[in-house]
Amino acid sequence: MTALKHPVYPRSCNKTSRIINAAATFCCSMQPSTNNIKVVINGATKEIGKAAIVAVTKARGMEIAGAVDTNLVGHDAGKLCGMEEPLEIPILNDLTMISGSIAQTKANGVVVDFTHPGSVYDNVKQAAAFGLRSVVYVPNIELETVTALSVFCDKASMGCLVAPTLSIGSLLLQQAALQASFHYNNVEIVESRPDPSDLPSTEAVQIANNLTDLGQRYNREDISTDNPARGQVLGEDGVRVHSMVLPGLTSTTTVHFSGPGEVYSVRHDITNVQCLMPGLILAIRKVVRLKNLIYGLEKFL
Repeated sequence: MTALKHPVYPRSCNKTSRIINAAATFCCSMQPSTNNIKVVINGATKEIGKAAIVAVTKARGMEIAGAVDTNLVGHDAGKLCGMEEPLEIPILNDLTMISGSIAQTKANGVVVDFTHPGSVYDNVKQAAAFGLRSVVYVPNIELETVTALSVFCDKASMGCLVAPTLSIGSLLLQQAALQASFHYNNVEIVESRPDPSDLPSTEAVQIANNLTDLGQRYNREDISTDNPARGQVLGEDGVRVHSMVLPGLTSTTTVHFSGPGEVYSVRHDITNVQCLMPGLILAIRKVVRLKNLIYGLEKFL
């Protein structure tokens, strides 16, 4: 792992001057390239933010044009991600300044939002004010926020993609589960996670909701049982979710279907955050063509 070192400043420099110097470095490092999509990573110091910086840097037809976070302001984004060469793009905490700089280049710009639910709406509006589209991957975002963003994007004719998951494998699992649900009357979702946060997982809830929307009833034999060992029922159609938590486990989601004489199972494993990068690159390529809000990356598979 690359050791992170704080930059050394002369004693006469105060905090304000450091940020101004970092901003000047950022503006000078931007090279106009109308062919490339200019990408800003908001939440750049998170694990997923650092992975996104590397992925965008390697992707064809796009480039990192800014990195935003409230942590490690002034640090080079490339060095922070362990890249061999610095990107000469400092971490800044001012999305407005970065968005304005991109707007001046007349290039397609996309802000990737990895922040938190409470700031998503303002971030998307702020990006849209400078003509930048947004890709939002923020777990636990409220549906009320998505609805409000949809209304805003329609009025502004501005593209935004809100993705409950960026994992293409997860989306393929959901599609397989939907196809199987027409042929089986019994279904159970079993998931394993290394930590107990956010259970049932977003992935399990999404699958259960998709199956519920079909209007079918599952597990009729024990749909009304109150036995806690039978897992949590999501919705009113009998889809049950069982969540197992043990440190060291791979994040796994399995959907089991059964019919007379057979069991059909589909499974998806996640080993690290890299699984989200192909979906992120796809989302960035697609959102620049949008003029409204789309919910779910599966619309583009």
